[in-house]
Amino acid sequence: MNQDVILTCAVTGAGDTPSRNPAVPVTPKEIADAAIEAARAGASIAHIHVRDPATGGVSHDSDHFHEVVERVRAADTDIVLNLTAGGGGDLSPELDKGVLRAGPGSDLQTPAERHAPIDALLPEICTLDCGSINFGDMVYLNSAGWLREQAALVRSAGVKPELECFDTGHIRFARQLIDEGLIEGAPLFQLCLGIPWGAEAQAQTMLTMRDLLPHNAHWAAFGIGRMQMPMVAQAMLLGGHVRVGLEDNLYLSRGIKADNAGLVEKAGGIVEALGGRVMSPSDTRRHLGLRSPGGEA
Repeated sequence: MNQDVILTCAVTGAGDTPSRNPAVPVTPKEIADAAIEAARAGASIAHIHVRDPATGGVSHDSDHFHEVVERVRAADTDIVLNLTAGGGGDLSPELDKGVLRAGPGSDLQTPAERHAPIDALLPEICTLDCGSINFGDMVYLNSAGWLREQAALVRSAGVKPELECFDTGHIRFARQLIDEGLIEGAPLFQLCLGIPWGAEAQAQTMLTMRDLLPHNAHWAAFGIGRMQMPMVAQAMLLGGHVRVGLEDNLYLSRGIKADNAGLVEKAGGIVEALGGRVMSPSDTRRHLGLRSPGGEA
């Protein structure tokens, strides 16, 4: 069991969730405020996506990331920043007059485009999604060549990649990146459970994926929806770290809509009830060997 637990709060995500819970932050100010509130509630890390302030939909605008990061860094409450670098991978294939093309809803970026906010803002951590997957009715597209290119960009920036794995094959490819020298130091994995149609959010799946990790890996796991809090307990019991937040789950309990701070407080209570403690942002930086915010390692 892990008794010193890193607690990540994924504050907004990119899905069509603001219409289902008004606490989902949309504007850069709302997203920054949510990260700061999560920090005050006890979170170690804030995982950040940005949205189009006018529509609430997906955005990759570096200006939006910049505003969020600057607001969080200017606050009097510390938190480690983990920016998404996995946007622009949505493919909805469509057959149009016998020609296969990217249909409505597709959103594709090159590795360099995905990396641009990371290179500009130098967060402590950014995500690196380690494979493709049927993501609901879409295909989340991450070719091996693209991921090698993106991993090299992240390494050159000196940012710690969080290796997001939605299935066992993703762990296999992440290990290949490590073997090729594209991931340096003790790797950081995030096991993403319950997303249709990836690995299920259950104890057996988490245990299997944990056992495939390199011996020196740091790892965390999360489940979506009603499995969010059970996976907090399960990850801690199996030796890992945890993640909660409105990106993954909109409810504090059945029928009761959540906010990010409330989810952090509930997860922190689980950690404490099991005899552990949530690590501070400064302890998290030391534990993971992270650079200082926007600065040197």
